[in-house]
Amino acid sequence: MARRGQRGSGGTRTAPRQQRGNDGIIPVLAKAVREVEAEAERGRIRPGSRTRFQVIALLVREERARVKADADHGEAWRDEQLRRLDGVATILAKTSVRDPSLLALLAEDAVVSETARDLKRDMLKAGGFEPLDEEPEPEVTAVVPGRERQVVPQSVIARQLANPFLVPDFSGAVVHPRTGRLSSWELLGPLFRSFEYGGKSSCMQLPEPTNSHIRDGLDLMPHQAQVVAAAAEGHRTFLLADEPGLGKTAQALLAAEAAGAFPLLVVVPNVVKANWAREANIWTPKRPATIIHGDGDAIDGFADIVVVNYEVLDRHVGWLGSFGFRGMVVDEAHFIKNKSSQRSQHALELSARLRQRTVRPLLMALTGTPLINDIEDFRAIWQFLGWIGDKAPEAELMSRLEETGLTPAEPAFYAAARSAVIDMGIVRRRKVDVAKDIPARRIADLPVELDEGVGRSIREAERVLAARMVKRYDSALAARTSGVTVDGIDHDLVRRVAGWEREDGDSSDSAENVFGMMRRIGQAKAVLAADYAAQLARNVGKVVFFAKHVDVMDAAEELFAQRGIRSSSIRGDQTPKARTKAIDDFVNDPDVAVIVCSLSAAGVGINLQVSSNVVLSELSWTDAEQTQAIDRVHRIGQEMPVTAWRIIAAQTIDSKIAELIDSKAGLAARALDGSDEEVSSSTDVQLEALVALLTDALEARGD
Repeated sequence: MARRGQRGSGGTRTAPRQQRGNDGIIPVLAKAVREVEAEAERGRIRPGSRTRFQVIALLVREERARVKADADHGEAWRDEQLRRLDGVATILAKTSVRDPSLLALLAEDAVVSETARDLKRDMLKAGGFEPLDEEPEPEVTAVVPGRERQVVPQSVIARQLANPFLVPDFSGAVVHPRTGRLSSWELLGPLFRSFEYGGKSSCMQLPEPTNSHIRDGLDLMPHQAQVVAAAAEGHRTFLLADEPGLGKTAQALLAAEAAGAFPLLVVVPNVVKANWAREANIWTPKRPATIIHGDGDAIDGFADIVVVNYEVLDRHVGWLGSFGFRGMVVDEAHFIKNKSSQRSQHALELSARLRQRTVRPLLMALTGTPLINDIEDFRAIWQFLGWIGDKAPEAELMSRLEETGLTPAEPAFYAAARSAVIDMGIVRRRKVDVAKDIPARRIADLPVELDEGVGRSIREAERVLAARMVKRYDSALAARTSGVTVDGIDHDLVRRVAGWEREDGDSSDSAENVFGMMRRIGQAKAVLAADYAAQLARNVGKVVFFAKHVDVMDAAEELFAQRGIRSSSIRGDQTPKARTKAIDDFVNDPDVAVIVCSLSAAGVGINLQVSSNVVLSELSWTDAEQTQAIDRVHRIGQEMPVTAWRIIAAQTIDSKIAELIDSKAGLAARALDGSDEEVSSSTDVQLEALVALLTDALEARGD
């Protein structure tokens, strides 16, 4: 029997406060919540920080109850403690707005993992409490975290009652031998590395379509019709990695029609649920689609296409797995690349259950950016498609590898292995190759001079950060006992020091780490970027304005209003109805000249090709996020050349970040497009920026 975390905090008991001064638990919580907030501001919440977020919330709840019950201190002390706890709670709330999936961790019935309990004990100790041993947990059957919140909509129950004898489909089963020369080899590492070496373009051989006409007024482009033809001929797994803007939604829907893969489950980011239902009505109008919102009370249990977003998948994974789906699509499949995340685990579970019930279901992973940081971003996607398991290739891919007659000890293995994986169903086409009618795009950097006082302040923050790293570098050199000396700058040590700064920079003053500086630069550029967007709108027509932070969006909208320029806005906290209205206003109303978009909320799943000018007011941390934003405009249907105006703060680290983002674009180009570009490695842009900053400082003093 497996053990699982219990719901809620379990009422952690603590011994009386130990003698550690008067700091208590609140400073510990304040420091921890600032670290989580800083990570949320950078646009990515790691699993460890999600755990920390939950533990902070639990301890705030418990400390609030303890303070209110404290009879040893006066009313003024209690008021002060509660005020400080409210400050921590406010930061938790603001952080959850940036990543709404964190809200589930605040629920009373949220599962608390063993890791969370360990962290909670550590934080209590740091705050001067000594946790007492908790009672042993009962042995229970293993469950997926979050399963306690599962629901089954009434319309789904009605469908199940109407089809009580739904049985698995094992027709067409193919048995592949699982033993052979390669059975003792570790193969996943070599398979991933085979894509680092480049080679031919990563696209399986596709049949020529016999017909791309759907009905009057609706035709597929040839590259779209090829995927539909492949599904019609029996291919059932696709990593559809076409560049953004090449119509992957239509390909997936019509591939399902060709494969008879209904009912079809479509798992998508929340912001594109409505768009999928709209596209289904266009491309497969005879297949009714339904969208799951919240607990799914309003869904049509008899629909052929069920659309659900990642954020609520945990509530529905139980009934979805036994619904009888014949196909499953995950859109923006790079969302599941982190296998420790719940959304990844749920997607993989549903895929496995489909494959258990239907030997050859249609499985499609859609993403224009399958590789963001590392070749191993492929891992969860390949596992979703049934190509690999946790530790080895699955039977079909293993059989293909055996047929090569090679082993990883032979250099020729890597090209052969790469081809074997591609033939499993990787489809990657570039606009320049298959959609020559789409006009060209370019990225134009527009340097701007910051306000004199603000610019000095930011450059001083950079100087302080560099000085701190130089001091750390010198200390590490002085403490070195190996006797090794390096003539000039020790670049290995520079990278280690930058890594240390990267790891603990969150706990320093937010103005003096690379994340805080980039946010300040974005704020300083906000009005300048908006002013340029306003000029474009006056002179060339509609403009799409992208920003990372809410305050930058607010500043831009305020300037547009002052200039008499009507704008709409796409934000993460909008309802689907408000989002759809904002898009429709921009696309259809000639008086709405600018749409102000959140990079995280509007970077996927929408068509804004009514504009041909994009203003990127803040830099992303990845080329993939930047590309996704630009491709809201540079896509099928665009008739004008597209220009993305990237606003760069002169004489700051902003320009270095832009260079690093551009250098990282080589990863997908080399792994998927057959480019000879050098891969910049999986090291993140933040680390490289710190390396450059420290190196420049050392060179300036003559090291």
